[in-house]
Amino acid sequence: MGRTIVIIGFAIAAIGLLLMIGERLPVRWGRLPGDFVWQGRNTTVYLPLATMLILNGALWLVVWLMRKR
Repeated sequence: MGRTIVIIGFAIAAIGLLLMIGERLPVRWGRLPGDFVWQGRNTTVYLPLATMLILNGALWLVVWLMRKR
């Protein structure tokens, strides 16, 4: 149980570092080509399609690698 909590803590720290460094990259998460934004007079609809596909693929790969062990 303790090892799992430490791994989760490192994963959260790594995600935080990626978010901090990601601001300096030319392409930002959530603003990829393929992410759609519709703006009306009083509403804004945001659909991060490309971001969702990339995150889905990455999470699927992590789960697949963990199950393989």
